[in-house]
Amino acid sequence: MDEQFLAFGLVWYVVFLFSTTCHEAAHALAAKLGGDLTAFHGGQVTLDPIPHIRREPFGMVLFPLLSYLSNGWMMGWASAPYDPLWANRHPHRAAWMALAGPAANFTLALLAGIAVHIGIWAGVFVYPHPDRLTKIVTAASAGPFEGAAVFLSMMFFLNVLLGTFNLLPIPPLDGFSVIGLFASEDGARKLEEIGGNLRTFSFVGMLIGWQIFDVIGEPIFDLAMRVLYPF
Repeated sequence: MDEQFLAFGLVWYVVFLFSTTCHEAAHALAAKLGGDLTAFHGGQVTLDPIPHIRREPFGMVLFPLLSYLSNGWMMGWASAPYDPLWANRHPHRAAWMALAGPAANFTLALLAGIAVHIGIWAGVFVYPHPDRLTKIVTAASAGPFEGAAVFLSMMFFLNVLLGTFNLLPIPPLDGFSVIGLFASEDGARKLEEIGGNLRTFSFVGMLIGWQIFDVIGEPIFDLAMRVLYPF
């Protein structure tokens, strides 16, 4: 285990923690705006990671660190509470709440992309190395901008991954509830009930989601890079 491995893991964890916090805070804020104060009273309408860690310490701290140390790949999860009765009464609001999390991730990826182009324009960054994960952009010279390039690369990559993965239409992922936006109130309500009934099998749904993402991930990241560097 060398210093570079530990340093990269630290950057990865900081980006993971911030991105996951933004994702869950967006869920909580959308629920509050829609009339459900459950997550608000739990202190989760915030970018402070502590309330989110307190709710999911294993998924936000222990599992990400253990998975990185054992496999060199960091994984984790978090959650925001909501009132199922509110979701049943207002299924379309619940669908918007579900969409808010991935939307926050795509917003972070967009901001990282803008920062990358500002850095290229300012001459502190140059166009990327083939390794998309850590080198979506590289520093023009040795120094502090090397760390900034790794941070922005990871911010772009991880938030594209989180946003896309969570939009898969498989319970318990957000995409299953988002389908309700394209259905009637009754249809969205039935979807919410199905998702609630399948919550016991959440781990199975996550495994299925990862299997699907193994197939679609490469084309998605290719598309993301083409959007980031259209020329």
